[in-house]
Amino acid sequence: MIRFLLRLLGFLILAGAFVALVIDGARSIAAGAISFTPLQATWSAAFPPGIEKTRKFFDETLHASGILDAVAAQPTFIVLGVLGILLMLLGRRRRRLVGVAP
Repeated sequence: MIRFLLRLLGFLILAGAFVALVIDGARSIAAGAISFTPLQATWSAAFPPGIEKTRKFFDETLHASGILDAVAAQPTFIVLGVLGILLMLLGRRRRRLVGVAP
């Protein structure tokens, strides 16, 4: 059941990455130059207090706000794509080796 949920969540996040890529592509075509939306801009538009709460958590608990800043500066479709692929890999079924005794 957990594997199914991980695969489903990974698939939905990967679909979000594709949507972000299409939006960035359309914006790049309209502007005549390549432009990517950083994760921080997307996050701030979707949930304004979220980035500050997460930054506060990273500062107080993990003492690693530099990591959050580095990830937030990356294009949205890359961050979501990597996260979606990782979740799908975590939820995959393990291969059974035929003929091998444990």
